[in-house]
Amino acid sequence: MENELIKELHLTRMLDAPVELVWKAWTDKNLIQKWWGPTGVTNPTCEWDARPGGKIYIVMLAGKELGPAEGIKWPMNGTFKEVIPNSKLVYTSGALDDVDRSSNTFIEQEVTVTFEKIDNKTKLSVDLIVTKMEGPKAPSAIQGMTMGWNQQLDKLLNLVKALK
Repeated sequence: MENELIKELHLTRMLDAPVELVWKAWTDKNLIQKWWGPTGVTNPTCEWDARPGGKIYIVMLAGKELGPAEGIKWPMNGTFKEVIPNSKLVYTSGALDDVDRSSNTFIEQEVTVTFEKIDNKTKLSVDLIVTKMEGPKAPSAIQGMTMGWNQQLDKLLNLVKALK
């Protein structure tokens, strides 16, 4: 029997902020750097070029809150496929074996983020489909994906509240 690793993730949040502010939090690399990654993670390297064909390269760094994982770096790369201002982002992302940008990608996914204006709030939906999983690191990374994305979106929510 195949293991029960998730291959799709669908998350929705209602943010008490206008679409334009939530969009900016998703497209301004200086803001992405503040909220990207799960709790206890910072982003010393953050390249986020939100335009079709634009590249993504982030190195997440585990902080002391993560105990024995402190100091571990989790690099990722990707490419934007579709960018519709204040409405939709579609990009690929991949978890890399190490910080060398040409290193092996052991997980790849396609992420679609939609922004829907409801009064002066934003309904944010994130749909993720895993398109590649290989190697010994993939299962543990996939197992932590739901928790990591939920924590990441909580950090986004807190940032947007602070910016409002």
